[in-house]
Amino acid sequence: MRRFYADIVGRYWGRPATDAEIERAMLDEPSDDLRGDSGFLLVVQDGVRVVGCGGVRFIETGVGELTRIFIDKTARGRGAGRTLIKELESISASRGVRALRLTVRGDLVEAHRLYQRLGYETVDPFSSSSYADFHLAKKLPHAVE
Repeated sequence: MRRFYADIVGRYWGRPATDAEIERAMLDEPSDDLRGDSGFLLVVQDGVRVVGCGGVRFIETGVGELTRIFIDKTARGRGAGRTLIKELESISASRGVRALRLTVRGDLVEAHRLYQRLGYETVDPFSSSSYADFHLAKKLPHAVE
């Protein structure tokens, strides 16, 4: 998670994030709920090296929120983000989620473009976060059991 926060904090400020800024972000936005009945977190590996992560937080019955989506710079542009999101969607559908939503900051242009290519559409705002420049959602196909 440190690399996730180092990336998003650094990109927000346009410079490398300090250790203190990373620690503050981790405290301000904990990920403890991305397990069990409240959500899940996946890691992306390139061989033995972890190159990314992504999670889903269960918001309400049938609705999940994509969160902590991160692919390391060294692994971007090779389909890892697409594969990660497709797997998050598949697991979510198998757990009864019918729709996924997320917010995206305006400076994360390539992420916003990826979500649009994967079928996420602009929806009415559902978050008042100052970091939520775009609000997106996608209906998932029903899981076949």
